[in-house]
Amino acid sequence: MQELNFPRFTFRFKNSENKISIFDEIRKKFIVLQPEEWVRQHCVQYLIQVKGFPKSLINVEKELSVNNLKKRYDIVVFNPDGSIHLIVECKAPKVTIDQTTFDQIARYNLTLNGEYLMVTNGLNHYYCQMDFKAEAYNFLKDIPNYKDHN
Repeated sequence: MQELNFPRFTFRFKNSENKISIFDEIRKKFIVLQPEEWVRQHCVQYLIQVKGFPKSLINVEKELSVNNLKKRYDIVVFNPDGSIHLIVECKAPKVTIDQTTFDQIARYNLTLNGEYLMVTNGLNHYYCQMDFKAEAYNFLKDIPNYKDHN
C-alpha cells in the first residue's frame, strides 16, 4: 500500500485466500485491505495516538439514513454525552477531494450534527468546524486534541 501523509503507525495484517486484511481496533476484526480502508485505519490511529481520543468514543463504518437513503459513514467520534464531536469521510488516495466530497459529508451532518468535519484521502486532510447558525463550515488547520475540547 502507498505511503500516506500520516505518522507511521503499526498495524496487524493477515493473509487469507490471497487477500490481505488489516485489523480494525474499533470493529475488533480483520477487514480486507482496500485503498480506502488503508486511509481509514491510518485516520483511526491518528485520532487515538496523535489526537488522544479514547477508542470507546470512536465508531467506524455504521449505517445512517439521509433523506430516506441508507448511507455509511466512515468514522464518527462521539462526545461523552453521546452527541457527535467529529465526522470523518475517508477516500482512497487516488480520489481527489473536491466540493462533491464536502457536499457528501455536509449532507451526512444534517442528520448527525457533528461539531467538526474531517475529509481525507490519506494525502490531503481538510478540517472544518460547523457554524450551525450561519449554516456554514469554517476551515481549520487541524482538529483540536481530545483533552482541549473537554
